[in-house]
Amino acid sequence: MLKLSEVQRALEARSIVGEDKLDREAESAFGADLMSDVLAFTRKKTLLLTGLTNVQVIRTADVSELSAIVFVRGKMPGTEILQVAKNCDIPVLLTKYTMFEACGILYKLGLPACPVKELKDE
Repeated sequence: MLKLSEVQRALEARSIVGEDKLDREAESAFGADLMSDVLAFTRKKTLLLTGLTNVQVIRTADVSELSAIVFVRGKMPGTEILQVAKNCDIPVLLTKYTMFEACGILYKLGLPACPVKELKDE
C-alpha cells in the first residue's frame, strides 16, 4: 500500500483535486485508457493511471471505488471534469511521466498491480 502523498512525491505529481485526501491509501495500481478494462480488472482502493481525460474516467473511478486518478503525460482534464471529480470525492493528480514510466516507478516502490483474474478456457 502507498499513501497518495507518497505517490505524489514519487511521480513529482501535482495535486489538482483532493489536496486534503493525500493520506488516502492505494492498495494496487492499474494503468489503462480503456474504461471497460478498468471496470473488468480493478478492485476497490486501486490507483488508476491514465491518459484519457474525459468524464467517463471520473464516473468509472467513482463506480469502481478507486483511490485516486493520476493523469499521465502532463495531460490536463477540463474544468468540468475536475468539478465532477471534486463532487465524487476522487483525488486527481497530474504527472509529466508516461504511463509506462509512472507504473514502473510505483511498482518499484512496492505498489502492486491489480491481481489478475483467472481466465477460463472455453
